[in-house]
Amino acid sequence: MTFHLPLLLGYSALMIALGLYIGRRVRSTDSFFVAGRGLGPGLLFATLLAANIGAGSTVGAAGLGYRDGLAAWWWVGAAAMGSFVQAFWVGPAMRRAAAARGLHTVGDYLEQRYSRNVRVVVAALLWIGTLAILAGQLIAMSTLLTVVAGVPKWVGCLLGGMVMTAYFTAGGLLSSAWVNVLQLTVILLGFVIALPVALMHAGGWSEVVQKVDAGPGYWSLWSNGASGWKYLALLGPAFIISPGLLQKIFGARDDRAVRIGVGANAAALLCFAFVPPVMGIITRALHPGLVSEQLALPTLLMYDVPVAVGALGLAALFSAEVSTADAILFMLATSLSQDLYRRFVNPGASDAQVLKVARLAAVAGGALGVGLALVAQTIIGTLSFFYSVLGVCLFVPVLAGLFVKRFGAAEALTAIAGGMMVMLTLQLSTSGQGMGGFTPALAGLITSIVGGAVALFVLRRARTNHGESTSA
Repeated sequence: MTFHLPLLLGYSALMIALGLYIGRRVRSTDSFFVAGRGLGPGLLFATLLAANIGAGSTVGAAGLGYRDGLAAWWWVGAAAMGSFVQAFWVGPAMRRAAAARGLHTVGDYLEQRYSRNVRVVVAALLWIGTLAILAGQLIAMSTLLTVVAGVPKWVGCLLGGMVMTAYFTAGGLLSSAWVNVLQLTVILLGFVIALPVALMHAGGWSEVVQKVDAGPGYWSLWSNGASGWKYLALLGPAFIISPGLLQKIFGARDDRAVRIGVGANAAALLCFAFVPPVMGIITRALHPGLVSEQLALPTLLMYDVPVAVGALGLAALFSAEVSTADAILFMLATSLSQDLYRRFVNPGASDAQVLKVARLAAVAGGALGVGLALVAQTIIGTLSFFYSVLGVCLFVPVLAGLFVKRFGAAEALTAIAGGMMVMLTLQLSTSGQGMGGFTPALAGLITSIVGGAVALFVLRRARTNHGESTSA
């Protein structure tokens, strides 16, 4: 304990120092929000993968593996599949639109493509969902520090909030991208070393299988318990149209950088998807009676591998959580400063004023995230709510906006309203379990697609009939 905690504190100081150093170069909103549109494939890959490997894909996925077995692969695997679609279809199209129109946020895109009302509705819904995912990252950080040093939950949440807010506020996307390179190096190195060492400590895979007291469904890759292929409906659409990820893509220098950087990120996620669930299964073999499955990964790294390996693995966990949290702060800061302040409060604001508001928004968002984390209970629960809101709100408006010319503001608002109504109704009435094989996220997404399509058909016929009556 005396070794691990100082290591994490020193590593936190290093991330903050690097962020502050890079942040000295940031003097304009273009640098802060889209890194001057100069990110190459390597830097884009690093900042996306670091953002995507967070609390849910490490501590959360290991907990699902501990509880549900191999089917937990789908938590990250579904995100990888969505990322492939983003890499070769949606991402390049959105980058071109952003570069041609000088867009900084997905909110900018929604207003130019549809209307101010669509922008406001989506921004308001995403602010709520974004705070939920930020809380999930902070819960994971507090869980880690509780295992390492026995500190109370509020201390872990506060430390994590301070670290991510400090380096992001300094330089926005540019600072985050370079700090993410450091974080990603630690993440990959930590897991590449820790997994085989933990497996050897447990006596090999066959020994793990014998020790785990679970039914045959536990070893199914397709589905078991709450885990399985149904995560595709929750995570696939969210990772195609996530504002935090798309706004990083806005910073790419060209379409080639998007295809290579985002595609490599998707391939890495596809491979990484096995790692945390397997480590969760190993933990179940060694520690079958944990109070909470969320403790699986920190417990394994703390007690079942050599001290040096465990320290590196714990630093990797901390990196994963902080790197995703800064991507969430990015969403909050850009949305509040661009979608609210510059659009409605002070349309004539200078770059310096918008930068100041963005930084203050990041600080406020970090503080609210800490507060929500103190009352929220589980990592996967908070993340699931965020991904449900994200998919239902944005999947249809973004994709239809890019590829369906006649799809307008009325159709977009109909899709959002219908999808959110069904998703929230099922979420509240069934405690998130869904009904008839349909999860709240899947039912909301289907309703959103159908609602948008019906509205398009009805409104097109109405316009056609109106045109005919006018000409007559």
